Amino acid sequence: MNTHKNFETLKTVNDGGVFRLTINRPESLNALNLTVLSEMEQAVFTVMDPEKTRIIILEGAGEKSFVAGADIAGMADMDSEAALAFAQKGQMLTKALETLPQITIAKVQGFALGGGCELAMACDLIIASRSARFGQPEVNLGIIPGFGGTQRLARRVGLPVALDMVCSGKGRMLSGDEAFTLGLVSRVVDDDKLDAELDAVVKSILKAGPRAVAEAKRLTRDSYSMTLEAGLNSEAAAFGNCFARPEAREGIRAFVEKRSPKF
Repeated sequence: MNTHKNFETLKTVNDGGVFRLTINRPESLNALNLTVLSEMEQAVFTVMDPEKTRIIILEGAGEKSFVAGADIAGMADMDSEAALAFAQKGQMLTKALETLPQITIAKVQGFALGGGCELAMACDLIIASRSARFGQPEVNLGIIPGFGGTQRLARRVGLPVALDMVCSGKGRMLSGDEAFTLGLVSRVVDDDKLDAELDAVVKSILKAGPRAVAEAKRLTRDSYSMTLEAGLNSEAAAFGNCFARPEAREGIRAFVEKRSPKF
């Protein structure tokens, strides 16, 4: 296990193919500012080992919040140009989480509001506690979501609920259970079982073929922007390519021989 301590706002740990990134600002409910975004970018692109890492876990320090939103005090003096740069930086990070070959998992307890909800939505999986609260309250500040909330939320929960959330602000938040029912989160569990559920998900992914998981993520993500015909063609081509790799041969042979595969 390798722990990195060279960040002001983050804690990062490399452990057995899992890169754990903790936003460590519990005094501000892990609010996002330029320093956090810059350090997250550095962590993902320079600290994480892309060859050895199969899973990236995002979490917030403390029990009250995953990320309660952007640091409002830090935005007080922004002009339009600075605000645009801030939004673009957040969008670059969230897009990276979607397109990296590693599986990205948001562990959400407490508040996931504004930028926190947007950060979680960019992850492949969201494992949430029942006490979690998801929302996009930016309109209460006279602004709008800037890290992808107006775009990803509707794709996750449907247009009516997304409009309710982004236009009603604090007046429409989702509990962990409601977020699961609407398709925003992958799994929801009792608060005291969140860590155990996350561990179970991690173990199941690590048991699967690394290249197969990466390809499955890519194809499933691409399905949102492709016609069914184009997507099916891409899937068939990728399926065929699997059989040119040792990973598939080992996985199939292990099944026939009734043993665990060695990926």
